[in-house]
Amino acid sequence: MFQNEDQVNTYLEAHSDEEDSLLKRINRETYLRETMPHMMSGHYQGRVLSMISKMINPKRILEIGTFTGYATLCLAEGLQEEGVIYTIDINEEQQERVSGYFEASSFAHQIEYRIGDAFEIIPSIEGQFDLVFIDADKKRNLVYYNMLIDRVPKGGLILVDNVLWKGKVFDENPDNQTKQVLELNSTLAIDNRVDKLILPIRDGLFVLRKK
Repeated sequence: MFQNEDQVNTYLEAHSDEEDSLLKRINRETYLRETMPHMMSGHYQGRVLSMISKMINPKRILEIGTFTGYATLCLAEGLQEEGVIYTIDINEEQQERVSGYFEASSFAHQIEYRIGDAFEIIPSIEGQFDLVFIDADKKRNLVYYNMLIDRVPKGGLILVDNVLWKGKVFDENPDNQTKQVLELNSTLAIDNRVDKLILPIRDGLFVLRKK
């Protein structure tokens, strides 16, 4: 079996497409400026998100939890020419810097960056979403899923991040936040409206395809 996780990650990144210069910059500056840089998707998961997006070639994407915009730009790589990605985050302090990253990208005209409470913003965005990426407040993940499942067409995808929760899902006495992740996973596992699987990438990525 593998010797250690860092060794695996290094190998995976070395044999995947490279980050472009902007993603490298975001990666570097996130680790320099943020207190919790691990919240960023990073190189390998970013390539996974990019590949999934390119495979379904979405016209409309919704991302809940922008953070520093790394995953946003990876998902945008698969957008149709006239497509749009809506990304929502509650942190106003990062808005200027993240907006600068978006403006520096080739997807600037396709990104709708909204600051505020996703629970309030989601209903204000009309239409369906071919791809949804939920990577925000773990207490609300199931709420967001229930809000959006009927707004995803047949064949559309919902991705939910952090579903292995640093391995805490295996704890015998889980804390309250872990219990919420466990409830989400159990609920999604029996939802007959979707095909589903968990990819053991970084902190666990739930992939759900609308039937």
